Amino acid sequence: MALTTMAGNKVDIYDLSLDQNLETPAVPGKHAERVTDFQYQMAVKLAKQGFETELMRDGEVIVVTIQAATLFAPNDTVLSTVGKNALKPLLDLLKPAGFYKLMLVMHADNTGSPRYAKRLTSARVNAVFDWIDEKGSVDYVVPYAMGNEDPIDDNGSMDGRRHNRRLEVYIIPEEGMLNKAKKGKIKK
Repeated sequence: MALTTMAGNKVDIYDLSLDQNLETPAVPGKHAERVTDFQYQMAVKLAKQGFETELMRDGEVIVVTIQAATLFAPNDTVLSTVGKNALKPLLDLLKPAGFYKLMLVMHADNTGSPRYAKRLTSARVNAVFDWIDEKGSVDYVVPYAMGNEDPIDDNGSMDGRRHNRRLEVYIIPEEGMLNKAKKGKIKK
């Protein structure tokens, strides 16, 4: 399994919480500008490919949001052909291995019980994870099923519920990028 550095210790990324994975690995201050410049350019590239993107962790982490309706039919857990095509550009981020860590975070709206939402998001995020595994390696991919715990919009409207049903892909610099940044070998 993939390992990442946390406070100088090797840790299995699958044992970390969502917040812990978001925080690691830390980008050394003297290389942060190279990493954030590179990440900004990658976010722009992904936005030009039609992805909804934003930056977090002071520009070190890219967040790509894909509406669940793009990936799945309503209440379904089978990744659609359209969904597979939408995800294809993200596969390139896993080459070379260890350059990025991807966190797949699936969300639901509040229709149905919390238990149903948790099972639905679990099955959906696992479908995405399994598809990535079929196409390459998931050594640096961590799935999380959030159920309906973290809405970004009001669940009182159809439009708000649609926004809440989403996959967030956190694109986090991993040791491969950090080593290249240290050597001055990542390009804007």
